[in-house]
Amino acid sequence: MQKKKMTGGVIAAFAASLAVFAVMVHIEKSILGGYEKGTIYVAAAEIPKGQSVTQENLPQYFAERQLDKSCIPEAALTSPEQVTQLAAVFDIDSGTLLTRGMFRDVNGIEEAMEQPVIAGFKADDISQAAGGVLRAGDRVDIFVVKEEGASPVWTNVYVQQVFDASGNAIPNSDRSTAAQRVNVLLEKSEVADFYTELACGSLRAVKLLE
Repeated sequence: MQKKKMTGGVIAAFAASLAVFAVMVHIEKSILGGYEKGTIYVAAAEIPKGQSVTQENLPQYFAERQLDKSCIPEAALTSPEQVTQLAAVFDIDSGTLLTRGMFRDVNGIEEAMEQPVIAGFKADDISQAAGGVLRAGDRVDIFVVKEEGASPVWTNVYVQQVFDASGNAIPNSDRSTAAQRVNVLLEKSEVADFYTELACGSLRAVKLLE
């Protein structure tokens, strides 16, 4: 008889536990159900500084995540339209929640110029091009070196693209290949002077650190 009572007590306790568990699950679902989810984007892989974002490389660099709307920053990227045609301002680690301030509008650089053109030069000595460490998106000051000294003639010049000695484009993710051919954005009115000085072998590019 005593054994039956113990068995009945165990069964009752187990049933009570199940009831409590069911109530807790219901409460949890009710609480979570009150939260509204929103879509954000995080870096699916490291995004190198200066890397332009296109529809083609979105799957490589961006991953969609769901997050409670109350936790989403105002500046967070929430749609692909916000990230295309932008370039990373600095190296962005994988897994980072992406915000608008991490990117710059490349097209806006040209729009701020009167008559932008792409001017290119080849560095016979990589010291002419900041030791070969230049990448797309960098800014440089270009100096003219003469007997009386060096002076900056073009400042805060935007590097549009870089190439190796064979003319192959160097991606921003490549941190080791020396850039020996460099395309920069200049005003059309500056191009004649630029190539005149370049013909004299007197130009040096200094990378600006951000």
